Amino acid sequence: MADQDSDRWVMEVLAPDLRRKMRDRPREPGTTVQWTDLVAECLRELSQPERGVHRHDIEHALRQIPFHPAMKRGIQLLKNPASLDTTLFILSNANTFFINTILQHQGIRDLFDTLITNPADFSDPDHPHRLVLRRRVGPNDPPHKCTVGCDENMCKGQEITRYLDANAPYDRVIYVGDGSNDFCAVLRLRSQDVVLCRRFRGLERKIADEHACGAASRLKCTVEYWSGAWEVEEKFKLYAQRMSLGELN
Repeated sequence: MADQDSDRWVMEVLAPDLRRKMRDRPREPGTTVQWTDLVAECLRELSQPERGVHRHDIEHALRQIPFHPAMKRGIQLLKNPASLDTTLFILSNANTFFINTILQHQGIRDLFDTLITNPADFSDPDHPHRLVLRRRVGPNDPPHKCTVGCDENMCKGQEITRYLDANAPYDRVIYVGDGSNDFCAVLRLRSQDVVLCRRFRGLERKIADEHACGAASRLKCTVEYWSGAWEVEEKFKLYAQRMSLGELN
């Protein structure tokens, strides 16, 4: 929803040297660092006393993250109780603290029914200004055994399937995504579902590769593309109109 990746944004604002570490560390020969672990490591370094970064500094950085008004309007439109019966849930590889802080600042946290992401909190009594980030699927937990290519901390395909099974039935799922880690979830969507895929990101490349398989493609859902938040708002308006007329049932 935000126009920037929150993991990278916080480091760009508060510690550019750690932002560079985020970029360069995975490129080092022989490195197999897991992304959530790398972000957690950077957050530990960010909390070192010599940096002078406190919780309120992280909160302030998150409140500054670009968030397009059109995206906010589209979200509010879909949760209009007067005409629509919709459920909004977030499936993200960020973390609870980042997402909650951003959405609360935008005044739309209460519009979302469920948040599925990595847990993060200020729970270290010895370091009260350290944001402790953990994997959703921890290194000591049973692995999710995804065969599509999800990172170790979360399989978005399994997460969306588990959520839909527990909360079914839904007439249609509209999935908005951009990263390559959204691809597994997109493969779980049905023929009546839609993915709104952001242009020029990892998910578009994955979908293009899948379409190239022709008849062997595993994609069942409709794919629509967007580049700007205003286009998402347009699509949400169209879906809202069709839902209010009963055309999506």
